Amino acid sequence: MDWNKLISNCRLGQEHRHPERHDDRTEFKRDYDRLIFSAPFRRLQNKTQVFPLPGSVFVHNRLTHSLEVASVGMSLGSDVATAIRHRPELEGNPLLQELGQIVASACLAHDLGNPPFGHSGEKAIQTFFTEGKGMSLKEKVSPTFWDDITHFEGNANAFRLLTHQFKGRRPGGFVMTYSTLASIVKYPHASSLAGKKGKFGFFNSEAPIYERIAEEMGILRLSEPGQPLRYARHPLVYLVEAADDICYEIMDLEDAHKLKILSFNETEDLMLGFFDEVNRGRIMQRIIDEQLTDPNEKIQYLRACVIGKLENECVEVFLRHEEEILAGQLEGSLIDHISELPRSAYKECTRVSKKRIYKSQPVLDVELSGYRIMATLMELMVEAIEHPERYYSQQLIGRVSSQYDIENDDLETRLMAVIDYISGMTDVYALDVYQKICGISLPIV
Repeated sequence: MDWNKLISNCRLGQEHRHPERHDDRTEFKRDYDRLIFSAPFRRLQNKTQVFPLPGSVFVHNRLTHSLEVASVGMSLGSDVATAIRHRPELEGNPLLQELGQIVASACLAHDLGNPPFGHSGEKAIQTFFTEGKGMSLKEKVSPTFWDDITHFEGNANAFRLLTHQFKGRRPGGFVMTYSTLASIVKYPHASSLAGKKGKFGFFNSEAPIYERIAEEMGILRLSEPGQPLRYARHPLVYLVEAADDICYEIMDLEDAHKLKILSFNETEDLMLGFFDEVNRGRIMQRIIDEQLTDPNEKIQYLRACVIGKLENECVEVFLRHEEEILAGQLEGSLIDHISELPRSAYKECTRVSKKRIYKSQPVLDVELSGYRIMATLMELMVEAIEHPERYYSQQLIGRVSSQYDIENDDLETRLMAVIDYISGMTDVYALDVYQKICGISLPIV
C-alpha cells in the first residue's frame, strides 16, 4: 500500500463535487468538527463505558472515553507523520501532516455504533436471533443478512451510521473523507468471516461502500472475486486501535480506584509496573517535587506517565513494522508488539481488570439489567414489524423516528430499521422506553 493513496480527502457522496469553502479548515478537521457537533456523538454521554452511569463519583462514559482516545490518537498520528514526512517519496504530499487529525477523527467515531449498555447490549441483539424468538426469522431472510444480524457488532454499526443514507438524509451519510472512514474499520471483512470472536467491519448493505473506498485508496484486497470481502487494514487503523487499547485499560484502573474496587496500593503497583527501577524512582521523586499528596492526584499523575510511555512504545512499533503494515501482514495489535516490560505490565492490568473490575457487582448489575432491557425491546419491536396490522404494533411503530424505514415492504429493511432504532438509543432512553412500553411507568403530563 502507498501512503500517497492512503491519505485521501475525497468525501463519500461528494466525489465529483467541490463545495465552496468559507474558512481554512482542512477536510480532516471538518470531519472532526462534524463528529463533535453530531447528535450520535452527543448521545455517547449517556452510554455506559464500563461502570454504571455516575452517581456521586464521576467515572467514564462513552463520550469522555472517545474524547480521551482522540487525544491519544492525535499524538500517535502526529508522531508517525513527523517520522515519515521527510522521505523523498512523501515530501510533496501536504496531506501527510494531517495524519494526527485523521486518527483523532476516527477515534471520535470508533464507538458511535455501540448500542446501549455496551457489550451486554451487543449480545442481547445477537442472541435475540440465535437463542430467542428471532430464530424463526432465519428462513425468511438471506444468508448474508442472517450473518450480519447474528453477529451484530458495534464496529460495523459505526461504519453504517457514518455512511448509510437514512430517510431524509443526504447521500453519503455524514459525508466523511475516505481516510477517516477507512481508519475506523478495525475488522475489514464481511460478517460471514467473523469467526469465533464475532468481529467484522461492515454490514452487507454497506459492503459496496467500503469496497469503493478501499479500491480508491489501494487498500490490499485479500479475498478472491466472488468470495466474501476481506481486505488488509488501512494502516491508521492500528493507531486508532492503539489509542483505544491504551485509554480503556488504563482509565478503567483509575475509575476502579475512584470507586474503591482497587486500593491505592494495588493501583499504584499496576501503574509503576510499566517502568524499570530507575524510572520508577524518577516518577516517585517527581510526585514528591510536585507536592502531590492526595491519592487521586497521585494516580492521575501515574496514569499520565503510563499513557505517555505506551504512546511512545506504539509509535516505535508502528515505525519498526511499517513495511509489514503496508503489506497487510502484521498480526495482532501494536500493543502486542511493544517491549517486554510494558507488555507484561499491560497483560497484568488486563488480568486484574477481568478478575476484579469487569466482574464487580456494579458492572454485572448493569450488564444483567441492560441485557434484559435490550432483549425485551428487540422482542417487542420485531414482533411489531412482523405483524404491523395489529393495534399494539401500530402504537409501537408510531414511536419510531421517521429516519428509520420501519414500514418498508421488505422484511430485511424493516428488521435493520429496528436494529438501527434500538442500537442508537442511550442507556437512559432505552430504560425509559422499556418502562413505558412494558407499563412499568407512565409519562407525567
